[in-house]
Amino acid sequence: DSHHVPSACLLTASDCYVRLWLPSASNGKLRTKTIRNSDNPVWNETFYFRIQREVENILELAVCDEDPLTKDDMQFTVLFNVARIRPGETLRETFALKSEVRTENTGRGQQDLIVHISFHVNTEKLDVRLGYDLCQEEQEFLQKRKRVVASALKRVLHLERDLHGHEVPVIAVMATGGGLRAMSAMFGHLLALQKLNLLDCVTYLTGASGSTWTLADLYEHADWSQKSLEGPLKAVKEQVTKCKLNLMSIEHLKYYHKELAERAKAGHVSSFTTLWSLVQEMFLHERPRKYKLTDQRRALEHGQNPLPFYAVLNVKEEKFSTFKFREWAEFSPYEVAIPKYGASIRSEYFDSEFFMGRRVKKLPESRICYLEGLWTNIFTRNLLDGLYWSSNSNEFWERWAQDMVDIGKITNVFHLKFPPSCLSGKLYEMFQDIMTKRPLLGKSHNFLRGLEFHKDYSHQKKFIEWKDTVLDSFPNNLTPLQKYLCLIDVGYFINTSGAALFKPERNVDVIISLDYGLGNVFKQLEMTYKYCKIQKIPFPKVELSKEEEKNPKECYVFSDAEDPRAPIVIHFPLVNDTFKEFKEPGVKRCLSEMEEGKVNLKNNCSPYYLIRLIYSSENFDKLVNLSKYNILNNKDLLLQAIQSAIERRRSVRTGNFPSHSRAGYP
Repeated sequence: DSHHVPSACLLTASDCYVRLWLPSASNGKLRTKTIRNSDNPVWNETFYFRIQREVENILELAVCDEDPLTKDDMQFTVLFNVARIRPGETLRETFALKSEVRTENTGRGQQDLIVHISFHVNTEKLDVRLGYDLCQEEQEFLQKRKRVVASALKRVLHLERDLHGHEVPVIAVMATGGGLRAMSAMFGHLLALQKLNLLDCVTYLTGASGSTWTLADLYEHADWSQKSLEGPLKAVKEQVTKCKLNLMSIEHLKYYHKELAERAKAGHVSSFTTLWSLVQEMFLHERPRKYKLTDQRRALEHGQNPLPFYAVLNVKEEKFSTFKFREWAEFSPYEVAIPKYGASIRSEYFDSEFFMGRRVKKLPESRICYLEGLWTNIFTRNLLDGLYWSSNSNEFWERWAQDMVDIGKITNVFHLKFPPSCLSGKLYEMFQDIMTKRPLLGKSHNFLRGLEFHKDYSHQKKFIEWKDTVLDSFPNNLTPLQKYLCLIDVGYFINTSGAALFKPERNVDVIISLDYGLGNVFKQLEMTYKYCKIQKIPFPKVELSKEEEKNPKECYVFSDAEDPRAPIVIHFPLVNDTFKEFKEPGVKRCLSEMEEGKVNLKNNCSPYYLIRLIYSSENFDKLVNLSKYNILNNKDLLLQAIQSAIERRRSVRTGNFPSHSRAGYP
């Protein structure tokens, strides 16, 4: 309410309203209703703002006199620091100002302008979880899974006693992408781990691009790892070897159109990626599935399966290549997260509209096919991405490493985006737009939108761990200021799904690395090592001789004896070494079986080349059998690495190694 508000008009009383503006909460200005012909208006209205305590929140209040003919007259303005209010407190504030007003007499007098306003701070819980700790569901899962892993390790390693809680290692399977090749070969790898009784020893399973298809298929079944994988493998073979010419039939096109229209009507963002998701679903399953990511929680209820993570990158829509700006993002049945910001949401909230940490428009959870379309989104690259990957990868890494060195020297971000306003600058800008525009853009609502950065965010230890782009020192250019996320396949940076495993809170001891690349079978692991080295993420050194690079073996073990924080990495490249002569470990092929050992992995001429969308039955069997054999044939190396991890945990406990956080398994 307000008292003694003079009218700007000599003939009538005031027509007052109050305008409110809190820049840290909203770009828009709010206002009360207008109280007409009153010098003592009472509004009695309530306004809500979502604020963050870490930033300065100054509320601007302006009392205005509405004028239908000219611009409204502002009677006075006050600024109020919201930090004066404690959470849960209601504060009544009176603002009194002196203002000259015209009285009935011919002289001039003074009156008090008084405004009474009540403030209340509500500490309502946000829909975005802020913090770097593991979510409660994952922590509970880890305790259940630890019991399963401990029991399995006792059987596999023939231990005389049960493992204590602190001795149980966190073992993860980390798979790269690679289209149908990755999906098919991963089934073979997991089948072999199951035959060795090692699948029950695994806590985390991570996939990227094509290997996410394997995970999505398996986790549709709540007890998939407790049953033989021969059944799911047979079903996959049937789909991979089947003709796909009907994907663009009239019937299917009508279905795609109907689904796209319904999705747009519900409020989801439409894009080419959405269409790709539907085509991909028909390609892999030939039928729509109601299955959603959160349905996978049933497969985790009792810790009966490893916890899956699906890796993807968030990039800029334009102006920057993937190498200049990208952020790791991870999907699990529990949460969707962008680790750099310590921000995550429940998986069912993904693609709802958010602002300042609140879900302002609730959309139904998407079917998993739409997420698979994002995880395998190979269409949103720009021309600059393509040029980078056509060049020497070592040159790229030198260029990226230099960018990281130069970050601290950059004082003005605008020179990164805007060339000089001269003819050459304009031509450069046009060329840059052509090179960095993503023509087949995939968009999702940004759950970080509107979140404010802490004033010292760039110096926070947790942020620094993920600070790896030239824009990280410039908050106005980062994701919370964007309306949409732009998610793409991780292969346009590093073909790895390991980002979720590098989170120190998960504290992974052993990584079983499954690489489905053709050609240079160590390239992605070497790039992962270089990335971790620059980011100071504990990871063992990957060093190979020229002979090993020329003639790679089936399995390699990398470890760091000096740093117990670095995981032991057991790397399985996709190579055909002893499988040529042995159909099973220790069982040589007879002459009539030699053809089955010939698996062509020579990149472009391989039947498993990335653009191949159909495999023959024979080639599918060869790929799966090769993958299975390479795991089975290196059982001893796997067991030795796991035993080493157990011993290292014991050593850390007794103080022989420097201690470090073990949030996963205490």
